[in-house]
Amino acid sequence: MAMKLLATNDGSGVSNSSFTSSIDSTYKLYIFKFINVNPATDGAEFQVNFSTDGGSNYNMTKTTTFFKARHGEDDSTFFAYVTADDLAQGTGYQNLTNYSGNAADESINGTLWLFNPSNTTYVKHFYATLSANDAGSGTAQSADNFFVGGYINSTSDIDAVDFKMDSGNFDGTIKLYGVG
Repeated sequence: MAMKLLATNDGSGVSNSSFTSSIDSTYKLYIFKFINVNPATDGAEFQVNFSTDGGSNYNMTKTTTFFKARHGEDDSTFFAYVTADDLAQGTGYQNLTNYSGNAADESINGTLWLFNPSNTTYVKHFYATLSANDAGSGTAQSADNFFVGGYINSTSDIDAVDFKMDSGNFDGTIKLYGVG
């Protein structure tokens, strides 16, 4: 299967990055790539939400799960299910990271997969894997990996996706690919 680049959003000091075109029935799989996304606010959370009305409203009902793996500079490690960062039939933005740092060496990188968003028979599934540096300092600093998955509980077609920080603006590149 070939990946076709459909759109690139390069932002500097932006509040959000929306994809309001190119998500249609052409492909059954859409992939978003996050490249050096850096929050302006230390400790911010990178988030996503979906729309069925071309981006007028980002408020789709979702059920999700959120796991985090960490390896600290002090050699501490953990892997945990983070209940505070998942949704149970919630319409708010879904966290893709938590407590991300804003220094030059603390950018967010990763991928989100959105499956068959134009299908009007079934709910829509998505999952994401991201890597970021924690906003800690000194030996509390860590490399974090995030694993988020779930479904959009709607049989309506998803035609727009929005990414933002829960606080402040961000810099970075987000690319949208169609796979087929």
